[in-house]
Amino acid sequence: MIAINNLTFEIGARALYDDANLHIKPNEKIGLIGANGTGKTTLLKLIVGAYSPTSGTISMAKDIKIGYLNQDLLSYNSDKSILHVAMEAFERQNQLHTEIEKLLKKLETDYSDDILHKLSDKQHEFEALDGYNIEFRAHEILAGLGFSEDEQNRPLATFSGGWRMRVMLAKILLQTPDILLLDEPTNHLDLPSIKWLEGYLQAFEGSIVIVSHDRYFLDRIVNKIVESRKGKLIPYAGNYSFYLEEKALREEIQANQFKNQQAKIRQEERLIERFRAKASKAKMAQSRIKALEKMERVDDVDDDNPTVNFSFKFSKQSGRHVVRMEHISKSYPGLQILKDAEAVIEKGDKIALIGANGRGKSTLLRIIAGTDKEFEGMAETGHNVTTTFFAQHQLESLHLENEIVRELQAFAPKHTETELRSILGCFLFTGDDVFKKIKVLSGGEKSRVALAKALTADANFLILDEPTNHLDIQSVNILIQALQQFEGTLIVVSHDRYFLDNVANKIWYIEDQKIKDYPGTYKEYEEWSSKRVVQNKPAPPAPKKEEKPKEKAAPTEDKSKQLKKLNQTLQSLEEKIHELEKEVKRAELELGDESLYSDQEKLREVNERYQKAKTDLQTVQADWESLAEQILDLENA
Repeated sequence: MIAINNLTFEIGARALYDDANLHIKPNEKIGLIGANGTGKTTLLKLIVGAYSPTSGTISMAKDIKIGYLNQDLLSYNSDKSILHVAMEAFERQNQLHTEIEKLLKKLETDYSDDILHKLSDKQHEFEALDGYNIEFRAHEILAGLGFSEDEQNRPLATFSGGWRMRVMLAKILLQTPDILLLDEPTNHLDLPSIKWLEGYLQAFEGSIVIVSHDRYFLDRIVNKIVESRKGKLIPYAGNYSFYLEEKALREEIQANQFKNQQAKIRQEERLIERFRAKASKAKMAQSRIKALEKMERVDDVDDDNPTVNFSFKFSKQSGRHVVRMEHISKSYPGLQILKDAEAVIEKGDKIALIGANGRGKSTLLRIIAGTDKEFEGMAETGHNVTTTFFAQHQLESLHLENEIVRELQAFAPKHTETELRSILGCFLFTGDDVFKKIKVLSGGEKSRVALAKALTADANFLILDEPTNHLDIQSVNILIQALQQFEGTLIVVSHDRYFLDNVANKIWYIEDQKIKDYPGTYKEYEEWSSKRVVQNKPAPPAPKKEEKPKEKAAPTEDKSKQLKKLNQTLQSLEEKIHELEKEVKRAELELGDESLYSDQEKLREVNERYQKAKTDLQTVQADWESLAEQILDLENA
């Protein structure tokens, strides 16, 4: 589909890619990963022709249709409604619609066969292109990405950058391209929209290349990982979890090869030193020197996942109650966020505040932080509570002319330069990097500096609003390790589910304008929430009085017989689950075989079998859970 051969791309004296190769095959779903600065976004721009290779080739069919979502689209603006902007995707259908309208106007005065034939041809083409359903499709995708019916008729210019990016994503999806290139598509999405997008991309029949730091998202979508590393593109035939296992195995093999080769080199060097002193063995020594020089050296394994030993300092412990909120009501014109809500944050709580955008997560954080005082009710900070509030807008408060280490020194004067450099090292600023000026840093690097500042504060309560935005996977891991070592209290808003699952011990969500909580991890909350959705499905409407059955209903079986039947069905479902799990595992093993990717028909067949087994497994598991609840209710009746 797309062949990248011997690609070299240089920026100044630095080669981002050096003789790199990659083939993107039909129906392949690729996660493109790598540390910030390794060229992931650059590769997408090379594929669409925005950049030209220094050498090498990128070849593809002339008629291939590419949908490219990139962060530059944030600057796109229009006074037209977002529905209209999304429907711009249907270029030919819109053109035909205009031509049909003109022909219908002409037909009011000109009944010639020529006009009728033209109109008939245009209408047939419009129908063949599903033109009568394009508005419905646009509505459907915009709704999936979180836009209400009223919002779809608002001008694009009235929305913030993040929401505009959603409109651009909707437009790209509506174009139904052969291949989607998505650069951080989840950055501006809330959790419900991410889950909707996952379902859409799982069903997408074309190829996909996704740059993302969201590990859960990658695991659910991709069947291949490509790591951009040291100028090369290294493939792994599986999802992100498979990549982690496979990479660990490859590194173990490499580490052993390096160790063995180093032992051999030391042995050879000892022999050379011994022979060199003897005239009779000098020729042999020279021969061994040349062999040693020609030896292809194995590199030692780089540690991409440094262990963080982050020492938080706060001079005093908080009291038991960190924040108490009573009878909180908060609204904006036409929108009630909270109404008579109550909640308590206790010492040691690690809270993940989740939910759809527009439900008031950031508003609640500002109330807790004390930066929003326009509300009814009481929000009281407890004894000895010292607070640090991190939000993306704080990147703007960084002093652009400051060096990184000076920026932290001005904010945290109690820390020595050695301590600050150690903290910055945790956030991947090592050596002379700490003397870079803020103004030359990328968005992701500025975000890491702002986070480092927040974590150096003398604070026992952290409030973090989207701290993982603009961080790569490695930086997210570092932040997780740092927060796991934090002995104070925190509340965080993030759409990165892996991050939340690893830092939170309590989940908050806003429902019916109240603050609700779940005492557990994000994964446990997800399992509870999915069962709750099944249990709360509306019951079928009761029959009307006049529709009473004429025959007497059969007497109900006794409880023990019912339980026996239900348990037999449950056992049958368990056997099905076991078989489907084996089928999923078999398909995953087949997909992990690189040779499969040279046989497109076989790949398609295995992939279809894999997707079907996964879908069937989810369905049967849901049936099992529902039946298990039914048995439990009957036993307790």
